[in-house]
Amino acid sequence: MNSQSIEEKYLRILNAELQPALGCTEPIAIAYAAAKARQVLGALPERVEVCCSGNIIKNVKGVSVPNSGGMKGVEAAALLGIVGGDAERRLEVLQSVDGQAIAQARALLERGVCTCLLKEGVANLYVDVRLFRGEERASVRLLNHHTNIVEITKNGQVLFSKEEGEAADGLERDKDALNLHDILDFANTVELEKIRPIFQRQVELNLAIAREGMERPYGAQVGRTLRRIYGEGDVHVRARMMAAAGSDARMNGCSMPVVINSGSGNQGITASMPVWVYAQALDAGEEKLFRALAVSNLVALHQKHYIGSLSAYCGAVSAAAGSGAGVVYLRGGDERQVAGAVINTLATISGMVCDGAKASCAAKISAAVETALLSADMAMENNQFEPGDGLVMDDVEQTIRSIGRLGREGMRQTDVEILHMMIGG
Repeated sequence: MNSQSIEEKYLRILNAELQPALGCTEPIAIAYAAAKARQVLGALPERVEVCCSGNIIKNVKGVSVPNSGGMKGVEAAALLGIVGGDAERRLEVLQSVDGQAIAQARALLERGVCTCLLKEGVANLYVDVRLFRGEERASVRLLNHHTNIVEITKNGQVLFSKEEGEAADGLERDKDALNLHDILDFANTVELEKIRPIFQRQVELNLAIAREGMERPYGAQVGRTLRRIYGEGDVHVRARMMAAAGSDARMNGCSMPVVINSGSGNQGITASMPVWVYAQALDAGEEKLFRALAVSNLVALHQKHYIGSLSAYCGAVSAAAGSGAGVVYLRGGDERQVAGAVINTLATISGMVCDGAKASCAAKISAAVETALLSADMAMENNQFEPGDGLVMDDVEQTIRSIGRLGREGMRQTDVEILHMMIGG
C-alpha cells in the first residue's frame, strides 16, 4: 500500500473518531437514539422502552447524565433525550438542555413511563429505543458505534435501515491498515495543516475539562488529591493529575464537551493530556505536540480495533499505552523505543477490568498513565519486556493482537459476571 493511501486512511480515521462529545458516550448514545425516536414519533410518548446490551447498561448505571442535574441511569438518559435533546447535534445531543427539560424528565422518571430491558445475544454496543403514544409508535436502533443508526421505524413501517455488516461504514476496513511503523511515518510526514484542526480541538476541549476538574471538587477528586499529596513538581504527577481531573469532571456531571478516542471521552482525555503535559515540560512546540498526538491517538485506536468498542478490558490501558508512545516520540525515541513503551505498558497493566463508567475511572486512568510513563522511561533506556514474558509476543504488532484477543475473547465471561454483579443477577 502506498504512503498516500495510508495517509488518506489515517486522516479518515482521525476525523471520524476524534469527535467532540458531551458527557459519557453510553448515556449520550441512549439520549441520541431517544431524541431521534421522538423526532420520528412527532409527539411526547406515553411509554418508553429502552433495550440495551449488557455493556451499555454497565456503562450507564453509575455515571451522571450530563446536563441532567445529577440524574443517573438508562431511563434518565432516554427521557432527557426525549424532552430536551437535539438529535442533529449527535454526541452533543444534550448540549442545549435547560431547567424546564430537566424538571420534565424528572417528572416522567417518577411516573415510571420508561423501562430498561437487557437484550442478550447482541453486539456489545446495542441500543434500541421504542416510543409509544396511543396507536402510534416509533423506534431507533443503534449498533456497534455510538451514533450508528441501523434502523428507524414508525408504526411498523421501516423508514431507514442498513445491513449490520455496513455498520462500520468502511472505517473498520481503514483501521486494518493501522500498524506502528506506518503510524510513525504518518506522524513524521503528514502536512501539519491536515492534522492541526483535529488536535487543536482535542487539546482545547480536553484541557478545558481537565482544568475544570482541578478547580472544582468532582467525584472522588483523584486529580486534586494527586496535586495535594504529591505537588506539581514532577512531570509524571502532572500528567496523571490532568488526565484524572478530566475524568473526575466528566464522570460526575460536568457539562463540558471532550474530544473522544475509540468512542470514549475518558480514552480521549487519557490519550491527549499526558502528551500535552510532556510537550509543555519539554517546550516542544505546537508542531511536535500535534505529531505526538497523532502517534498517541492512532496507537490507542490500533489497539481498540482488536479489543472492540466495549468489553471487560479497561480502555484506559490502551489509551495510556498510546500516550506513552506519544511521550517517547516527543522525547526523540526511535521506532524500537516507541514499540517498547507500548509493549511494556501492555505487559504490565493489561487485565484491569471495566466495571462501568463512574467516578473510579479517574483513578484507573491515573494508574494506567503512571504505568505508561514508567514504560516510556524504560523504553528510552532500551529496556523492554521480551517475547515469552506472558502475553508479549515476537514484536509489537503481535503483542497488540494478543492483548486484543485477551480483551475481546478471554475476558468475555468476566464481562458477564461483572454485569450480573452490578445488576444483582
